Amino acid sequence: MTGNHQTLALVLFSAFIAVTLGITTWVSRDRHGSAEEFYAGGRLFSPMENGFAIAGDYMSAASFLGISGLIALFGYDGLLYSVGFLVAWLVVLFLVAELVRNCGRFTLADVVAARMSERPVRIAAGTSSVTVSVLYLVAQMVGAGSLVALLLGRTSAAAQCWTVVGVGALMVIYVSLGGMRATTWIQIVKAVLLLGGTVALTALVLVRFHGDFDRLLLTAAERSGHGNAFLAPGLKYGADWTARFDFISLGLALVLGTAGLPHILSRFYTVPTARAARRSVVWSIGLIGGFYLMTIVLGFGAAAIVGPQAVRESNAAGNTAVPLLALDLGGGADSTGGTVLFAVVAAVAFATILAVVAGITLASSASVAHDLYASLRRRRAEPRSEVAVARAAAVGIGVVAIALGLLARDLNVAFLVGLAFAVAASANLPVLLYSLFWRGFTTRGAVYAVYGGLVPALVLVVLSPVVSGSPESLFPGVDFQYFPLQNPGLVSIPLGFLAGWFGTVTSAEVADEAKHAETEVRSLTGAGAV
Repeated sequence: MTGNHQTLALVLFSAFIAVTLGITTWVSRDRHGSAEEFYAGGRLFSPMENGFAIAGDYMSAASFLGISGLIALFGYDGLLYSVGFLVAWLVVLFLVAELVRNCGRFTLADVVAARMSERPVRIAAGTSSVTVSVLYLVAQMVGAGSLVALLLGRTSAAAQCWTVVGVGALMVIYVSLGGMRATTWIQIVKAVLLLGGTVALTALVLVRFHGDFDRLLLTAAERSGHGNAFLAPGLKYGADWTARFDFISLGLALVLGTAGLPHILSRFYTVPTARAARRSVVWSIGLIGGFYLMTIVLGFGAAAIVGPQAVRESNAAGNTAVPLLALDLGGGADSTGGTVLFAVVAAVAFATILAVVAGITLASSASVAHDLYASLRRRRAEPRSEVAVARAAAVGIGVVAIALGLLARDLNVAFLVGLAFAVAASANLPVLLYSLFWRGFTTRGAVYAVYGGLVPALVLVVLSPVVSGSPESLFPGVDFQYFPLQNPGLVSIPLGFLAGWFGTVTSAEVADEAKHAETEVRSLTGAGAV
């Protein structure tokens, strides 16, 4: 990239950071240190505000950079990520949003612990939530590193590392100073910027092809080197039966994983009522649906205009397809329009990463303080003490995410998020659905459901081609690959549900019918909800 690109993009980066730090400082002045304020923003956000914030949380670097890159490289098979992410919201709307808002206070564990023995359930759910959050954070860190490496022309490997460290430091500041209220406003600002940038790029791609979407697809297929196979299933996931099972596994993880993501579930506690939570999801579906339709245009646009080969040369995983597309649409590398458009897209992508990272860090630090710390103490933790632990946890989680982000920096960000979704669907979704809908569910069943999905998911990832055994692995020089699929969801999700059932039927504990009835009434009517 030229010096003009670097200068303008860095100015825009700095402007967004200055604005968001200003929001954080402003919010922190009014903070009174209560747990409800730190974790849920005082439950003062409207459905529209929360809908934009949910969309901001969900439209991550994986969506903006990763999915478009996969479509540019693999055509139809990359498109499956967009479909999976969007369909997942129907599960959230119909099964989770309103019920979770009524049953819990701040975290996933609140919902489960409402009718179980609190300590073992909170420790299990808290452990799972932190694990999912860290995996999701790694994807955002990788996106940040790829983006700035492109911006700086890959002149220094150290630049990528320092970017990851810088993003980690900023997310700790956002969370520890401003809590949920600052994080929510940062998400809203980011969602508006991202949607605006995506609309502009989509319009420019369609103008380039005179509004002829067929011409766009045919040109993308011609430049891909695969012909019509680029527009048909099978380029990435159809080579053999292993690849086909991998596709099924990925689809299950994407569709079921959203309902188990801690940072999405925590969003439902920031509105005053369950009705507001459901309306928030309706708002977010509209925003997210429009966004994912546009990523399809951007992905095929990158294939048609930039070309898959140029995308691979810039970043083997495809994470830089959209910035390169912006550069070309603006007039090329040496043009003023290209410089401006590239810088704007890079800044929007960077804003996306910062905002999503803040939301995930807040959710995971809440799990550490509200679930793990509060459960492991002999005496009930004071709210102010709990909030102090949450701030300290944000620092620790940031350090772990930075370290893993540096390790995984050559993997596609959408693929990494797929792993986080698989773990969420395996460990969090079974215990959540059983707690809400199974009258006979017991404490042992809840603990078994969490660990019965979490442990197999993590073990299968470690034994998969993601970690070893292939040139694209984290450790290409070694081979302890025993599980053929890249995504563990096909095996680990059923295991999570099966473990929850097995734990319940083998438990000597008798399920408390009265507590279930109370939880059911509360979840469906909101009576007694916080």
